[in-house]
Amino acid sequence: MAMAVAQHRVSTSGSSSINKHLDASGKYVRYTAEQVEALERVYAECPKPSSLRRQQLIRECPILSNIEPKQIKVWFQNRRCREKQRKESSRLQTVNRKLSAMNKLLMEENDRLQKQVSQLVCENGYMRQQLHTVNASATDASCDSVVTTPQHSLRDPTNPAGLLSIAEETLAEFLSKATGTAVDWVQMPGMKPGPDSVGIFAISQSCSGVAARACGLVSLEPTKIAEILKDRPSWLRDCRNLEVFTMFPAGSGGTIELVYTQMFAPTTLAPARDFWTLRYTTTLENGSFVVCERSLSGSGAGPSTAAAAQFVRAEVLPSGYLIRPCEGGGSIIHIVDHLNLEAWSVPEVLRPLYESSKVIAQKMTIAALRYVKQIAQETSGEVVYSMGRQPAVLRTFSQRLSRGFNDAINGFNDDGWSIMNCDGNEDVIIAINSSKSFSCTSNPNNALPFVGGVLCAKASMLLQNVPPAVLVRFLREHRSEWADFNVDAYTAASLKAGTYAYPGMRPTRFTGSQIIMPLGHTIEHEEILEVIRLEGHSLVQEDAFVSRDIHLLQICSGIDENAVGACSELVFAPIDEMFPDDAPLIPSGFRIIPLESKPSDTQDSLTTNRTLDLTSSLEVGPATNHSSGDVPSSQNSRSVLTIAFQFPFDSSLQDNVATMARQYVRSVISSVQRVAMAISPSGLSADVGPKLSPGSPEALTLAQWICQSYRQVASVFVNLKLLRSESLGSDSILKNLWQHQDAILCCSLKSLPVFIFANQAGLDMLETTLVSLQDITLDKIFDEPGRKALCSDFAKLMQQGYAYFPAGICMSTMGRHVSYEQAIAWKVLEADESTVHCLAFSFVNWSFV
Repeated sequence: MAMAVAQHRVSTSGSSSINKHLDASGKYVRYTAEQVEALERVYAECPKPSSLRRQQLIRECPILSNIEPKQIKVWFQNRRCREKQRKESSRLQTVNRKLSAMNKLLMEENDRLQKQVSQLVCENGYMRQQLHTVNASATDASCDSVVTTPQHSLRDPTNPAGLLSIAEETLAEFLSKATGTAVDWVQMPGMKPGPDSVGIFAISQSCSGVAARACGLVSLEPTKIAEILKDRPSWLRDCRNLEVFTMFPAGSGGTIELVYTQMFAPTTLAPARDFWTLRYTTTLENGSFVVCERSLSGSGAGPSTAAAAQFVRAEVLPSGYLIRPCEGGGSIIHIVDHLNLEAWSVPEVLRPLYESSKVIAQKMTIAALRYVKQIAQETSGEVVYSMGRQPAVLRTFSQRLSRGFNDAINGFNDDGWSIMNCDGNEDVIIAINSSKSFSCTSNPNNALPFVGGVLCAKASMLLQNVPPAVLVRFLREHRSEWADFNVDAYTAASLKAGTYAYPGMRPTRFTGSQIIMPLGHTIEHEEILEVIRLEGHSLVQEDAFVSRDIHLLQICSGIDENAVGACSELVFAPIDEMFPDDAPLIPSGFRIIPLESKPSDTQDSLTTNRTLDLTSSLEVGPATNHSSGDVPSSQNSRSVLTIAFQFPFDSSLQDNVATMARQYVRSVISSVQRVAMAISPSGLSADVGPKLSPGSPEALTLAQWICQSYRQVASVFVNLKLLRSESLGSDSILKNLWQHQDAILCCSLKSLPVFIFANQAGLDMLETTLVSLQDITLDKIFDEPGRKALCSDFAKLMQQGYAYFPAGICMSTMGRHVSYEQAIAWKVLEADESTVHCLAFSFVNWSFV
């Protein structure tokens, strides 16, 4: 103990003076510059040298010969401590700057809300006064807090002076929305501000059009942020094209631009949108950078007459970006998006999509802030590279997948798409693009030699009471439930020297296994980029040892069930195993967009768990007068599912490929409908999650059988407690079994045992759902030693009714290894206690390796 205290004193004194050491007489002597330099060189190579290394250092450096090894050790201890303190101080300073900026932002938001409250109080008093007046006509809603957009007819947009006047007007209105009370902002549901949040998000309430607002702290300079955000196609996935037609200087170093923008339609059931806008970039007196925008009257620029029929001209109300430099670096950014999307031009069932501020917030406002923060993280080196790919390359892959999928859904004529004659049933649309080029700009050798072109089969349908995030998660994790491996192989073969025709393909069997290899993700994991490997084996004897695996590049987004208004997508494209950065992509996939229900939908809601094709009863008419206040959805939620699959084809096989594509998409739709009905939450109990397949006993009955049969096991393994069925009611038995911490699985007694039941922990361990549980056989979850142990103990299990397995390894359906401390198997007997219904397994203290 005394030695420890002495050592602590030495270290403490050394910490206060790292450049001093004790000499032979016991006095502190300052290290010379040469000695410090020698020690620093060693520290740079090895901050924590061993005792042998320190002694070697003294022998090799004569200038250190008068210093004791113990003092050298103390110097390195103090040096490490000083380095740790320096890093911690730097980290705390960074955190302090961020918190100070966030505090300033929240105080400004609080001031704005107080002003809004005061304005509402005044408006309320004015309305009360008006109600007491004799003239009833004077009580018209003149208390609306929205800034009305002045008519541009008073300004001449054909000359610079008129445009400058419009620009100044736009700037004033934008600033009143970004920092003032021009719009009644309410907090975005489910997105509370805080130190770890991306920013503060709000949506409009009771205003014309749809509007969203965001503000946050970004560690980039204002000019860099403005440059990123003005390049809208790079971060806004729905932006097809942005073209600046005219640009001229304005006062104070600002610029005015006339911009034509095209936006993709999110489904096959609505036309795309375009905008003709004025964009004003300027600097304010306080050093803030502003980019604001609004629509101009008149037709302006645009596509050819033939292509214009595919677009509906929408309106941008004063919107933009306010970017203020922050003390100590970085910027505070305010984003406002205010649009009128002309909802009258879409079918009635889709109008909530065009009247929802939450959708605009997720697609544009929040996406912009997240993208800028992502770039800031990559710039600071916080992003870890995956599989040797730079973050910019991974972003490009995601953008190309999304753009290719949007191209397929929209099928613009000026891109070469044309509709093929249908077979009389219009549920699936077939579009052909004979001029589509997949050549790579940087490497022409990677071009795909398609003789015919690309064919797209697409369809849209309405889903009732199906959470989009849950459905997309299922489609991602259980591809074998809906996909055909041979169709995937057909598309993948197009990447290999043009051998995309069926005659050139080898018969292949899909093993049912898929391996997900992550590439990257965005800052809040709202989008994941990954490579999928589908394992296949040749059915031809001479090719038995040749790999027939298929690789897909895939993005998955919107799998967070708490993200209000978020679109869920699963988009994938076949790739070569060693795909280059400029590899050609032919994307296909799914998009599910939630629709906010109106109160009246409760009476006319569709039958529960039912999916409908949207091509029936789609009539376009005048839009009803809905505010964008985003009324909470009713108990019946709806969403629109859009499916688009692309196939390369040879001219001689066009009709054959079209028939195959149509049948394949119809089969995918049937599979999705089956899955949607199974995972619909309205089909589950409010308290308990399990739902057994047809032909199995009721969940309550099976739970009682499992617990009753476990009693003889409990008498042997007293340290393992499951449930005591006699002390609980039937409902409580099932609930406790479902929530039990150990993984409990039941499998049938067939020649090839398959699982028929699992509790929540069991589903988590297998990484599956109750829908696809019956496709998993018992032998698939064990490794080779586990299968041998199971086979050797199976006779004992059937004879004495139970078996014990020591610690081991099993496999999830996603190919991940799962370790468990011990496992128990027992026979589940029916009520007569003589008939064996199934086998039950309990995996204790399992975890992923």
